[in-house]
Formats: sequence, structure tokens, C-alpha cells
Amino acid sequence: MASIDPASIGDLWDRVFGSQPAPDQWLVIVTAVVALAAVVPRPVWRLSRNAITIAHEGGHGLIALVTGRRLEGIQLHSDTSGLTVSRGKPTGIGMILTAVAGYTAPPLLGLGGAWLLAAHHITLLLWLTTALLMAMLVMIRNAYGVLTVVVTGAAFLLVSWLTGPEVQAAFAYSAVWFLLLGGVRPAFELQAKRRQGGAGDSDADQLGRLTHTPPLVWLLFFHAVSLCSLIGGGRWLLEA
Repeated sequence: MASIDPASIGDLWDRVFGSQPAPDQWLVIVTAVVALAAVVPRPVWRLSRNAITIAHEGGHGLIALVTGRRLEGIQLHSDTSGLTVSRGKPTGIGMILTAVAGYTAPPLLGLGGAWLLAAHHITLLLWLTTALLMAMLVMIRNAYGVLTVVVTGAAFLLVSWLTGPEVQAAFAYSAVWFLLLGGVRPAFELQAKRRQGGAGDSDADQLGRLTHTPPLVWLLFFHAVSLCSLIGGGRWLLEA
């Protein structure tokens, strides 16, 4: 029976939890431009928004579990919509936090990623993201959702395992910039739909019913979280 080499375990530990050199400033700026190009043009956004939907529905699912609700499953659709089903008390703090978590998850994940990158933990960010995606995969209940999560997780895993520090840094910074920038647009899209009389059962409307407040209050809250995360996370990335 083969024995486990303590040295190899130590090397793996250092690789994952150790720090990596900060990238050049020009690379940080280029990755921001790349992320912006994935968010602003509508044709590109129709595809790239799938990643934001993963974070959105994953946020619903994670907080549902944390607050003691029973997570039934998550679906991700090709039109970039999604659905997270959980069981439990239909009112109360658990349901409120679960509803809040959707639109706030992408920018807050981007903010957390920016903090890790500012601390030079590039590989750890890639591995943590892979682990979260694989954990989410267990709860996916449709084929398109499985495909989307597997492809995204595989990209993070392959980059973290097979590439060098420069490529890892470029990929990680692009992903975090994308979460920060892409986390801003959905709240504006929701605002536009509500102005046109649509999205009557959105997260903001559900929160309005749960808390007996105008949905506009929650829409403004989503804007505040996403914009503050972008400002704070962007400063961390640019100053790293």
C-alpha cells in the first residue's frame, strides 16, 4: 500500500494557501477592460450573464441552507433566468435573507474575491470557487444547469492546476472584475422591467410582501450593495 508523502502534502498546502506575486498594474487594468467588454455589449452579455445567474441562484441556495431551510433544488435556464426552490416557513427572517441573497450574491462574491486577490491569494480564490461550484452542482436539477456549472467549474480547475502564475492572475482578476461589474447590471435590468410593468414576482416584489415595504426600497438596496461592492472591490484590485 502506497504511503502518502508528507512533503507532497506540504507542497500542495503551500500552493493553495500560500501567496502569489501581485500582477503588474497593466494586467489589472486590462482584465477590468475585458470584464467590462463581457458586461456592456448586449450580445455578449446574453451569454456571459449565465455566470451571474450561477452566483445569483447559488446565493439563494446557500443562504437557504444557512438559515435552516430545506433546499429542494436549483435550475439554470438558457435564457439566463434561474429558479431556486427551498422549503420552510414562508415568512420570517430566513425567507427574507434567502430572497435578499440573489441580487446581492454576485457583487458580494466579487468583493470577497477582491479581498483575496488584494492579499495575493490567487490560487486559493480559484480553488475556493471550484469547490463552491462543485457543491452547487449537487443541487442542480436540469441538464442546462449541470452543463453550465460543470463547464465553469472545469475552467477554474484547469486554470488553477495546469497554468502558471501569470495566467492564473489574469483569469482570477478577470473573474472578480466580472462579478463586480456584472453584479451591477441586473438591478438596472430589474428596474427597467418593473418600469415597463413586468417582473411582478421579482425578488424585490417578494421582499416587499415579506417586509411590508415598497419593492423600490429593496431595488435601491440592491443598487447600493452592487455599487458599493464595485467601488470597494475595485479599489482593492487597483491597489493590490
